[in-house]
Amino acid sequence: MRAPFRVGISLPSSELAVRNALNDLCRALEPLALHVEELQTVELVLAEVLNNIVEHAYPQQRPGDTIDIRAEHRADGLHFRISDRGRAMPAGLPPLGRHIAEPPKATSIPEGGFGWFLIRDLARDVRYRRVGGENQLDLRLAIAVQNHQLPATKAPPHG
Repeated sequence: MRAPFRVGISLPSSELAVRNALNDLCRALEPLALHVEELQTVELVLAEVLNNIVEHAYPQQRPGDTIDIRAEHRADGLHFRISDRGRAMPAGLPPLGRHIAEPPKATSIPEGGFGWFLIRDLARDVRYRRVGGENQLDLRLAIAVQNHQLPATKAPPHG
């Protein structure tokens, strides 16, 4: 049995670091041969999660404020744990999120809740907990299911 495919990235809590980490993560996931739509789902969900951490868990953005992303590929998709040591979520729960009935104009998008609606709509098994001063958000994206058994590296042809 082959060891599971795992990826880990740590980043400082800043908007620029989030963009860079998403690019790094997408490159690290290349061995999974994700479809474009699957990769876009990863980027969208993680961008929402990471930007929420930057904005709400670490509003002061001090040096040393870090975010850790761990991903593991399993038979039922990509499992992520995103952790930080910032402020806890209010009431110890992630927001439910608000559904957008009709897309608002770009200039009038209200703040609050729409990102969590997207996260909950696209991810499965969303769980939050606070353990020893650390926020831990676990979620699963039901993607790359067909790629669970990654192909073995081909040996060079015998000459």
